[in-house]
Amino acid sequence: MTSITDDRSLIAHTGWGYFPVAFVARLPFAMMVVGVLTLVASVRGSVALAGLTSAAVGVGVVVAGPVIGDLVDRRGQRRVLVPVGLANGILLALFPVVVLTGMPEPVVLAAGALIGLTAPQAAALSRTRLVAIARHRIGGDRRERTLSRVMSYESAADETAFVIGPVLVGLLAAFLAPWAPIAVAAALSFAFVTAFALHPTAVMADRDAETAPARAPVRDVLSRPVLVLVAATFGVGLFFGSTLTSLTAFAQSTGDGEAAGLLYGLMGIGSAALALTVMLLPARFALRWRWLAFGAVLVAASAAYALAGDLVAVIVALSLMGLGVGPTLVTLFSLAGERSPAGRSATVMTLLASALTLAQAIAAGVTGALAEATSAQAAMALPLGAAALVLALGVVNARHDRAAEGPSGAAPARAR
Repeated sequence: MTSITDDRSLIAHTGWGYFPVAFVARLPFAMMVVGVLTLVASVRGSVALAGLTSAAVGVGVVVAGPVIGDLVDRRGQRRVLVPVGLANGILLALFPVVVLTGMPEPVVLAAGALIGLTAPQAAALSRTRLVAIARHRIGGDRRERTLSRVMSYESAADETAFVIGPVLVGLLAAFLAPWAPIAVAAALSFAFVTAFALHPTAVMADRDAETAPARAPVRDVLSRPVLVLVAATFGVGLFFGSTLTSLTAFAQSTGDGEAAGLLYGLMGIGSAALALTVMLLPARFALRWRWLAFGAVLVAASAAYALAGDLVAVIVALSLMGLGVGPTLVTLFSLAGERSPAGRSATVMTLLASALTLAQAIAAGVTGALAEATSAQAAMALPLGAAALVLALGVVNARHDRAAEGPSGAAPARAR
């Protein structure tokens, strides 16, 4: 494709209206796992079933996510996202009926899996869309600066959505009804995912998808530098899922299970704040070292959470955990943007998003079962294991990058 570049800012190309639409379009994805967990736990009275249903959502996401990403890379965003968003809205609207009418557990699990299969990948596709606009519409030195800001903004927006999503679930479930969060997620999917899919910026991304001169083969996505990011994002998902479910068990043990989403949101306050400021960090603080630094914070805070014995200690630990997880997630997606093979940005981004959601759901299932079999306190130790995995993979990434630099110390294009 022939690029048409100029000196205008990214917002001049997208328009201000793009950003609120793209942000709200993320919320159904951010709300569905927590909303399913809360609804099933509240109505059926089983944290184990709720965790398994959330796991079914994650299985659906991981099966469909990379397929959706590949279809978008080949056919464009509008053709894929419009039918996916509408189908997801319908399935979300039907899920409370399935749970509230007492349908058998296999039907509940199947309904959760279908929600995951149609999960709209708005966050990954927004990142892909803005990167395409920056690369093909913005010229000169501004392009690289814009690409860096896009990655920071998108990761911060993801974090903020993952904060607002659970908080919305907690508020709606506590003040309206346990089915209210899923009903709201369905309405948002119908309205905002469709609006995001049809936004004029999609035309630019679709044109890139249709006319890309050299799309890398799928096997390039499975390279070691990309797979270590997928594995680390999976670890972050394990952290999210085990934290949320152990927190749900803790809240239920205090007689206020619907408050779990609100408590979970406390972790997101520091997470979102740090994610928004990552773009201000100096370039010499390389991405691989950020991964190690913030991963270490996550491990320390998770240890405090595992040892917390009362509500005040849990609140303090959750706040500290947010200081580690937000910047870590920003770093992983920034590295993914740099390491995506040509023409495979949507595939890589949806692969990371799928790994995050799958791990979150699997951890929810395992943690829920452990909480019911033993205690909430035992389940609260699991986030520490997930945090340790993220940090260990950061060490692997740093060692690989240092080896790739060679004796000269000059970093290759993809080793950051």
